[in-house]
Amino acid sequence: MSPAQQLASDEVCHAIDRNDSLLVWAVCGAGKTEVLFAGMNMALSQGKRVCIATPRTDVVLELAPRLANVFPTVDMATLYGGSADRGKLASLTVTTTHQLLRYYHAFDVMIVDEVDAFPYSVDPMLSYAVERARKPTSALIYLTATPNEQWQREVRRGQRKAVTIPARYHRHPLPVPTFKWCGNWQKKWRHKQLPSCVIRWVNDHIERRKQAFLFVPHIDFLQQVVPYLQTIHPDIDGVHAEDVKRKEKVASFRRGRIPLLVTTTILERGVTVPNIDVAVLGAEQPIFTESALVQIAGRVGRSAQHPTGDVRLFHFGKTKAMVAAKRHIERMNDEARKRGLINEMSHLS
Repeated sequence: MSPAQQLASDEVCHAIDRNDSLLVWAVCGAGKTEVLFAGMNMALSQGKRVCIATPRTDVVLELAPRLANVFPTVDMATLYGGSADRGKLASLTVTTTHQLLRYYHAFDVMIVDEVDAFPYSVDPMLSYAVERARKPTSALIYLTATPNEQWQREVRRGQRKAVTIPARYHRHPLPVPTFKWCGNWQKKWRHKQLPSCVIRWVNDHIERRKQAFLFVPHIDFLQQVVPYLQTIHPDIDGVHAEDVKRKEKVASFRRGRIPLLVTTTILERGVTVPNIDVAVLGAEQPIFTESALVQIAGRVGRSAQHPTGDVRLFHFGKTKAMVAAKRHIERMNDEARKRGLINEMSHLS
């Protein structure tokens, strides 16, 4: 573990030991799951019941096998809509926040991953479920890369106990988004045209064989634009929340069969591919909040072999969210530099 991860891991252990609450504010790709293991191990060896809750089924499905690997002898339940373990009480429970409503005062340690992720961020019922499912005396650990404005303020003022991991383990700074004005792209699209800077970006990635995600604001635009882009390259594909082939497409992107994947914000988190660039078309649209844009930028430069990459926001007018996201990332890089967590030379590479 990196020194920043080790520090966070120690803080998690303290919080679990004292039944405190703690926010772990870790940049995308900092390895925030690993910082839980020591604390979880301590709790489980004391016979405590541990729960990791996360808003999205995808994340539950990704976490469960990892945790089974780390804690092979621990009795574990995995819960999401339609799973077989429903209602099972185990030492370790990995669940969607929705399924938490099945529990009452059941857990000694409650870990909420991706606190800011939709639907947790908009549904007060789910924060109620978290409170209800944990024992009155229990530890509460929140994990996120993008705390909301209020939490960020509370952390800065010392009103909320938090530990930050401002750098990735490979010691390179986070890629900072660049803004590119692309005119009235919606008007252009009514004539079945895309801005020339977007077309250039697509062609450049196809030619260089550099895989990329292109984020778009909504499903109906995605479904129209994918066939158009397939005239540039037939293997370009699109994926969205209601897509029945979502898992297969992501797997095939991971295997390098899809050069460019057009997607809605469904892939803003949870999906990690080692060597990619990302772009957002219509970055000024309200769906692209500060949190979403930080997460989208966080898809890039995650592996030690490919620690850099390009994040481009194509827009028809800068928004507060775009500026806030860029500032958020720059602040994390500044903090990481101050704490000696990134190599100074790496920004030259």
